[in-house]
Amino acid sequence: MAQYLLSVWHDEEYVVDFSGEDMQRIGAQVGALNDELAAAGAEVFGGGLQPASSATVLRSDGGDVSMTDGPYAETKEQMGGFWVIEADDFDAALEWARKATVACEGPVELRPFQSE
Repeated sequence: MAQYLLSVWHDEEYVVDFSGEDMQRIGAQVGALNDELAAAGAEVFGGGLQPASSATVLRSDGGDVSMTDGPYAETKEQMGGFWVIEADDFDAALEWARKATVACEGPVELRPFQSE
C-alpha cells in the first residue's frame, strides 16, 4: 500500500478554542474520522499543529545552522494538522481526503509520498 499525506489548512493565524461550539463539533467529526481510519487499518499517524507563529525554521549553509522564528513560507494559509495514511491506490486516498475535508470543515491537501 502507498502512503499519503493529508494536510489540513487554515486561513492565516488561527486560534483553536476547544471549548467553542464550532470546535466541539469539528473535534467530534475528526474523532469519528480517526476511529474510521484506525478501524480500516489506514491510519499511520497524525496530529494537530500549533499555529505557524510557533514554528522555528532551521537553515544549513556550509555546515553552519541558523534559526529564525516563524513559518518558513509567507502565506495567508497555514497547515494546521495532518494525517499520514496508507491506501491501496490514489482513488482510495481521495476518498479519505474527501472525508477529512468534510470532518475538518476546511481545505485538505492530498499528496502521495515518494516511492523508494
